[in-house]
Amino acid sequence: MKGVTSRIVVIAGAATLVAGFLTFSFWPRDVFVDVATVVRGPMMVTIDEEAKTRVRDSYVVSAPVNGRLLRVGFDAGADVVKDETVVAEMTPVYPAALDIRTREQAEAAVEEARAGLALARAEMRRVRADAAFAEQEAARARELFKGEAIAQRGLDRAEIALTSARAALEAANAAVAMREAELSRVKATLKTPAAATTKDAAAEPIRIRAPVSGHILRIFQESEAIVAAGAPILEIGDPHKDLEVVAELLSTDAVKVSAGDPVIIDKWGGDAPLDGVVARVEPLGFTKVSALGVEEQRVNTIIAFKGRNDSEKLGDGYRVEARIVVWRSESALKVPANALFREGGDWAVYRAIDGRARKTRVEIGANNGAEAEVLSGLSAGDEVILYPGGDVADGVRVKAARAP
Repeated sequence: MKGVTSRIVVIAGAATLVAGFLTFSFWPRDVFVDVATVVRGPMMVTIDEEAKTRVRDSYVVSAPVNGRLLRVGFDAGADVVKDETVVAEMTPVYPAALDIRTREQAEAAVEEARAGLALARAEMRRVRADAAFAEQEAARARELFKGEAIAQRGLDRAEIALTSARAALEAANAAVAMREAELSRVKATLKTPAAATTKDAAAEPIRIRAPVSGHILRIFQESEAIVAAGAPILEIGDPHKDLEVVAELLSTDAVKVSAGDPVIIDKWGGDAPLDGVVARVEPLGFTKVSALGVEEQRVNTIIAFKGRNDSEKLGDGYRVEARIVVWRSESALKVPANALFREGGDWAVYRAIDGRARKTRVEIGANNGAEAEVLSGLSAGDEVILYPGGDVADGVRVKAARAP
């Protein structure tokens, strides 16, 4: 009898332990959560985009004529003064080397020109003799006319003959000059680059002066070279007084931006952000392929600096980050964005009230990704659960894992 009683006691004790374990295992436990407090304070919504600086009015100095550009004696960053600083010099182009056929043709043209000159000179000598004879005949006719040996008609014929002879002599002289010039022209086609070097080195070069005052931004052609008219040589601008920022915004973001919107220019290398303002949003968009290979429609947005100074050392083409402020409030009721979740078509949060989670629908205004403006549903000082997971539901007991 005693043995039976002992077994019953053991079984009852074991059942009690099992029941206690099961009760402990399935007893509702507090869910540890992170909480934050709804507060009032300054808030803004920005459109962030990488951007770069550029000189608003830069001037490209180009070659005015075809010629030989001498080596540019400046480095990028050098100061230049409008209409004073000679930024480049050009000299005439050396003649091209002739191939065998062209040289033989030129030599034949020289011989032809020499023969033509000899012919013109012979004709000039003949005409000169005729002119001398006509002058003698005219003088003789004048004497005879004075002695009434000939009539007026005979004197007139002698004068006309003299005038015609003189005109023929002038024509012959002009023909000789023309043939001499032609000979010089065809001889010039035989000039070699080596023969032209000495003479052209002493020629007065074409001096190209700076069109504006500022700094040389870059040099397109530094070494001596043969350049065509219009070829760019260097670019001049003033990054200290004429600098702006260009941000390529997505077209969906650009429509939210207006001229006059404030801009925070950050990550430019300095200790503090710079202030800027949107000058204009260009009306023409363009297609750009992203790093992931996706075609995007982008729009250039021009940003002007406010209160820049030379100590910032920003130049043309420097990288910055532009944060364009499209909405701002100095006293917004705000909640962390990671406390929000969708409930149907509305926004909702879990409030932590007396150790339990309470689902609350809220109306949200502006949202910058980190914080959201609360229009209704919450008050300053309310505690909300951050990152609510699947174990958080309405009425569940919660415990803050850290101080709010």
